[in-house]
Amino acid sequence: MKPTKDHLVEAAAELLWERGYAATSPAMIQKRSRAGQGSMYHHFSGKADLAVTAIRHSAGQLRLATEAALGSGTTALERLGAYLDMERNPLAGCRVGRLVQDPDVVADDRLRGPVAEFFTWLRQRIADVLAEGVRTGELRADTDPEAMASLVIATVQGGYVIARAQQDQAAFRRATEAAKSALDRLRA
Repeated sequence: MKPTKDHLVEAAAELLWERGYAATSPAMIQKRSRAGQGSMYHHFSGKADLAVTAIRHSAGQLRLATEAALGSGTTALERLGAYLDMERNPLAGCRVGRLVQDPDVVADDRLRGPVAEFFTWLRQRIADVLAEGVRTGELRADTDPEAMASLVIATVQGGYVIARAQQDQAAFRRATEAAKSALDRLRA
């Protein structure tokens, strides 16, 4: 990407995270990115086109951070613990998951698509780590990797919601600690 395009995408990604799609205007994106209106429409056909690129950008960043966490540690439980302990700002919410709280995103397949793709990838990636734990004998043979992966993701996303509702970062940490405890009970 060119620098102006990069700035537009970064600005849009930040504003979508902070404000959501409906509350983010092209003027706000242009102001935040310090790009002119002509630049925005030179690179993107409109707000939705830029938003899709920005959502993919945010999902890509989160995917890299998740891969780094899941790639650390030697056991499946250590790797999943690293994912649950990733540095996050619970009061800001998930950069990707928070977008589906916006009715305009949910109603538009093009906007919702990158969010759904990210969570499909994340569920599979976590399930793969759990399946590896079953194969190596670390986790019980009756462990359902897909179900547990869904539980881990729901815990993280729900932790964001509870932390934001209560304006308490510790609420997020309590949720992730409970998930680690549930995963620990799967030890063979």
